[in-house]
Amino acid sequence: MAETKLLFDQSIQKLNILFKFSGMNLKHKIKTPLDNIKHRWLFTFNFIWVFSAVIACVYYILVGFVQGKDFIEVTSVAPCLTFSMLAIFKSIFYLINEDEVFNLIHGLRELEAKGSERAHSIEKENIVKEDRDFLNTVINVLYFLNCSMIVVFDMTPLVLIAVKYVRTKEFEMLLPYLDVWTFLPYKMKYWPIAYLHQVWSECIVLLEMGAADYLFFTCCTYIKIQFKLLKYDFTKLIAVPTDDEDSRDDIRDADIKAKFTELVKWHQDLIECSNRLETIYSMSNLLNFMSSSVVICLTGFNVTIGGDIVVVITFVTFLFMALMQVFFLCFFADMLMAESTKVSDAVYNCRWYTAQRHLVKDLILVQTRAQKPCKLTAFGFADVNLRAFTRVLSTSWSYFALLQSVYGSV
Repeated sequence: MAETKLLFDQSIQKLNILFKFSGMNLKHKIKTPLDNIKHRWLFTFNFIWVFSAVIACVYYILVGFVQGKDFIEVTSVAPCLTFSMLAIFKSIFYLINEDEVFNLIHGLRELEAKGSERAHSIEKENIVKEDRDFLNTVINVLYFLNCSMIVVFDMTPLVLIAVKYVRTKEFEMLLPYLDVWTFLPYKMKYWPIAYLHQVWSECIVLLEMGAADYLFFTCCTYIKIQFKLLKYDFTKLIAVPTDDEDSRDDIRDADIKAKFTELVKWHQDLIECSNRLETIYSMSNLLNFMSSSVVICLTGFNVTIGGDIVVVITFVTFLFMALMQVFFLCFFADMLMAESTKVSDAVYNCRWYTAQRHLVKDLILVQTRAQKPCKLTAFGFADVNLRAFTRVLSTSWSYFALLQSVYGSV
């Protein structure tokens, strides 16, 4: 009989398409130079491709300011530049911490495999199902929004070209984004190349950000699930003794001690997994907060100032994506942190007062340790939680007000 696939592996499998086409490695440890070439060539190609788009954005902004172009036209490229830079740095930090990623995935697989050997119950199955269903819903919604963003940004110019051609019989070459190189992309000979370059650059950015973020959501969810299961087992650690067990206190105490030791090891492994997740995403979270404030500010500015309905719809999509991205980052981290402290309550509710004195001391130690949350931070500068999301919004509003005042004085 074939072995049942781990639920964690099933969730990871949903991300394979993102890692495959972004070139970010999720399956193979790099051990030799040949492995490096085999599993890095697509990542290198994508990196060069999207970095050239970043240079084009910077060039366009600099030339725009030098030539005195319209302020709105120049700033409309800035959100694209910020998102592209964020995607590049997220993929680089993933590459730097690739070994830690593999260790984290291996640790979560082991925890689930060990959990399958423990006693099953309807309550445990419901715990797992509830959180997995929520994770799948979030990822499916974000997949849909990413696809919608690609359609909105990349198909709109083609629709406008077709509409104008039907009305005027003139073929006007448009691009999804305004950033251009020193050559003239609006000549027929260059236009298809420029269009393809911008479309695939956008796909690379969404693939790299999606791969990094969805892996973060998945790991947070499964660590949270493990904390919930640990909490459940702690509450059931000391069962009400039967009449037969009352006459065999020594056997019962030994059994409780063995279970307690196993639960403590489980708790330590979960703390280690949380620390690994913090190591992998710490710097990435910091850049995410900094860039999100800029992106939300600039896209909001373009929505309120833009008079063209096509431009407004385009940047509303961009604004919604930016808000969703940083919100779920904070939400999943907050969810993990909150669940990690609930182990302390479970220890308190485990009928500790019926245990032997030496076990009570150990339970108090575990309870004390569990009161310290497993926090994910932005490189130590701020905790990643829902409070941080409100601070990002507050900062974005400050930047927005400043930008409005600058624009009004121009």
